Amino acid sequence: MRIGELAKVTDTPARSLRYYEEQDLIIPRRLPNGYREYDEYLINRVNQIRGLIDSGLPTKIIRQILPCVDKSPAIHPGDATPELLAVLEEQRDRMTQRIDCLTRNREAISNYIDVVSETITASTDTGAA
Repeated sequence: MRIGELAKVTDTPARSLRYYEEQDLIIPRRLPNGYREYDEYLINRVNQIRGLIDSGLPTKIIRQILPCVDKSPAIHPGDATPELLAVLEEQRDRMTQRIDCLTRNREAISNYIDVVSETITASTDTGAA
């Protein structure tokens, strides 16, 4: 697929996709005319990259952990430093806090929907009687 198609299916600006390429996060094939050709597997990778960026990770670190995301055997523990591990642990803990917060908010919204639905159903039932 071309860059515009990948941009559309991932809801990612083409400019960001070019940046991901510059950072070696995605590697499209090049057609003889110089156009980029993106394989289907890059849809998931782009979505994963966006999620990691949204969680606050810089692309330098994302590049290092992408093999783990892809479940690739190409993990290079020799590249890791104590500082990198500290940053990753901090990011993981922040993600856990966000997940906990989102879970609580989802439960609150579900409870609200249940209460409002019951109220609407009850008022509809009594109005019809």
